[in-house]
Amino acid sequence: MGHVAVSPQKACAMPNATRAALGFRAHSGWAALVVVAGPPRSPRVIDRRRIELIAPGIPKQPYHAAEKLDLKEAEKLVGRCANTAGRLARQALRAVVNDLRDKGHDVVGCGILLASGRPATTLAATLASHALIHTAEGELFRDALTRASEHWGLPVTGVRERELYERGATEFRIAVNELRLRVSAMGRTIGPPWTQDEKQAALVGWLALAAASQR
Repeated sequence: MGHVAVSPQKACAMPNATRAALGFRAHSGWAALVVVAGPPRSPRVIDRRRIELIAPGIPKQPYHAAEKLDLKEAEKLVGRCANTAGRLARQALRAVVNDLRDKGHDVVGCGILLASGRPATTLAATLASHALIHTAEGELFRDALTRASEHWGLPVTGVRERELYERGATEFRIAVNELRLRVSAMGRTIGPPWTQDEKQAALVGWLALAAASQR
């Protein structure tokens, strides 16, 4: 019999499963995903993927594209991009969680890196500022991942990128330099590439795994 997909939000936790968490670092049109599993104090990396959040024909930088349009058309474009990103994020999370479940892992949460800036309150204000365009662009894809995680019933741990290592050092009660070494070493089990994307996604996933153990 072939594999039957199960909606993550409807699935019951498996009694003998290894607990796992997803960590995301979003970019324009895609996100780096790293999966960590095992004891919250010493998890290992078990998977790494690139999640596509934009379909063909949809600009991966929607606010940059909208900057050239009148406000009404800009709203339509941004809305279409947000809807596409949300749909693809839900599909990707469902596929990842089902795949991990098949391998004996129970996904208990998601960690998502957040930006330091704040988005503008209106689209018009955003499009009037190049800096705010960049902020809004990242927020669109991070929001898609957050909503997808919540859609599947996965608690979200959001951490500002500039505070990531300090937050981790406090949570795990180790020095920041030691934490950086441990995160770098986590990549050995899965091999290269192990770039800043993967390292930060792994750490925010680790924080999500730790947060789940406290619930």
